[in-house]
Amino acid sequence: MNKVIETLINHRSIRSYKKDSVSKEYLDIIIKSAQAAPSSINGQQMSIISVEDEEKKKKIAHLVGDQAWVDQAPVFLIFCADFYRAKLGLELNNQEMVITDNIESTLVGAVDVGIAMSNAITAAESLGLGTVPIGGVRKNPDELIELLELPPYVFPICGLVIGHIEDNSHLKPRFPKEAVHHEEKYNNDLIDNVKEYDETVSNYMKERTNGEDSRNWSQTVSRVYNHVYYPKVSDALKKQGFKNL
Repeated sequence: MNKVIETLINHRSIRSYKKDSVSKEYLDIIIKSAQAAPSSINGQQMSIISVEDEEKKKKIAHLVGDQAWVDQAPVFLIFCADFYRAKLGLELNNQEMVITDNIESTLVGAVDVGIAMSNAITAAESLGLGTVPIGGVRKNPDELIELLELPPYVFPICGLVIGHIEDNSHLKPRFPKEAVHHEEKYNNDLIDNVKEYDETVSNYMKERTNGEDSRNWSQTVSRVYNHVYYPKVSDALKKQGFKNL
């Protein structure tokens, strides 16, 4: 097994960071790695806003749901779906932006962000840094868009905390491969896999919390996916030009 695969398989979300800064050299490597990711039609529908200012990080930590590690770590990256550059390109060719009227643009932007962020995570962790993605950047999108001065056709999809590790997290168990990898066609008969994984996660939580928490996987997703937890996203997308018809 080579070092790249070891880094990927050993991934864990870190929520405790030292105050030590991340060097400009390391940050440049991470950004270049994210930029190197493939994108739809080479449109590169992704931008990254890096935030190191302490006051701004504190504000963002509150906006994303009072997640202390955003403020604690030295740098926070906000990955945005970005069709603003595409809009400028269309104007240079006397064309009108139409793709953002359709849900396809949001899917393309989110996929481009996801692939780029994956590169950034692997690059950062290969340098010995810790990371944790923050979906909470979509919790209060209007305020974050204003704070970052995002132009039309740009929308914050996910954030990434990066810093030097203070306390290494436990490695969370994943579903067995059989529940995720389907050969030739989708296997709908997954209830036993879910039950088995529930038991695995419950045992993991008991060990991690010294018996104080025994939540399993299905209980966790049930309490999140039984409602729309970021209800402001749809309207904020429309304000930024993503009509999603």
